[in-house]
Amino acid sequence: MKWLLPEYVEDVLPAEAMRIEKLRRRILDLFFKKKYELVMPPLLEFTESLLTGTGHDLELRTFKVVDQFSGKTMGVRADITPQVARIDAHLLNRKGVTRLCYCGSVLHTRPASPGATREPIQIGAEMFGDAAVAADVEVQGLLCDALAAAGMKGVRLGVGHVAVFRAIVQAAKINGEREKELFEALQKKDLPALRSLTRGLDGKTRGALLLLPELYGDAKVLDEAAKKLPKIAALEKALVTLRALAKACRVPASFDLAELRGYHYHSGVVFDAYCDGVSGPAARGGRYDDVGKAFGRARPATGFSIDLRALAGVAK
Repeated sequence: MKWLLPEYVEDVLPAEAMRIEKLRRRILDLFFKKKYELVMPPLLEFTESLLTGTGHDLELRTFKVVDQFSGKTMGVRADITPQVARIDAHLLNRKGVTRLCYCGSVLHTRPASPGATREPIQIGAEMFGDAAVAADVEVQGLLCDALAAAGMKGVRLGVGHVAVFRAIVQAAKINGEREKELFEALQKKDLPALRSLTRGLDGKTRGALLLLPELYGDAKVLDEAAKKLPKIAALEKALVTLRALAKACRVPASFDLAELRGYHYHSGVVFDAYCDGVSGPAARGGRYDDVGKAFGRARPATGFSIDLRALAGVAK
C-alpha cells in the first residue's frame, strides 16, 4: 500500500511515454516552423505573480506551498499560459509581435474532467502584440495544424466570445452581484433563473440576455445575432471576429454566444477543440488582452494549449 500514488496521478510507462515524446517533438517542430520561440517557465513561483489576473477558477486549481527561504506562498502551476504572458510583458519586453511556445507538466488540485489526470502535459502557443482579427485566425489555424500533425480525427471547434455578454451588461450598466448572477445563470444555461434575474431590466437588454442561450449552432447564428441583438459597438466587433474565424476555419465549428468560459480572464474569443477518442476538450484557447497589464505592460494576447497526454491516449 505504501507504493500507491495519489488519486488521478500516475506513472507514464514506456509505450505511452514514447507516444507523448513523439507528439511533443512533432508539434514543437510545427511551432518552430511557424516562427514561435520556445520558453520554459518554472514549475512553481510566488502566487502573487502566478495567479495575477487569472480569476478565481485557476486559484482553486492551484496547489500552494510555503517557500522556506522567504516564507511567502508559492503555487505549483496549474496553467502555463499566465507564466508565458509574464515572460512577454516583464522579461522580453519587446516591441511588436512576439510568438512564444512551451511544453511542460502542470498540476491540478482536482481533475479538470471526470477521470482526467491531475498532472496534464500542456503544450501550447501564444501570440503577443497583435490585436487584429488576423492574429486570432492565425492561432486558430495553428491549433488545427497541430491537431492534424498529431493525427487526430474528427477535429471540431466550439467557439464563443465573452465580449458579447460583457457588451450587453456594460451598456445596461449592470455590474457587481447582479452581473455575477447573470453570468452564472448563462454558464449553466439556467433559463428559469435567467428569466427571474432579468425581470425589471429594460426590454431590449432583457430580450438580448434571454436570446443568448438560443444563439448556438453553425455560422448562421452569427447572422441571427447581428439581426436580433442590440447595436452595440463592442458586440458588433465581436461578431466581426467570429465571422472571420468561421470563414477561415478548416474544421467544423459551432458557435455559442452564451459561452463564458474564462470570463474573468479572457477578453475576446474563446474556443475548445474536440477530437474523436478524447473525452472533453483536447485543447482550449482564446484572447486574453488584459493579463499583461498586471505585469506592468498591457499587450494584446491570444493563444491555446493542448493536453498532450489526452492526445497520446488515442494517437497511433
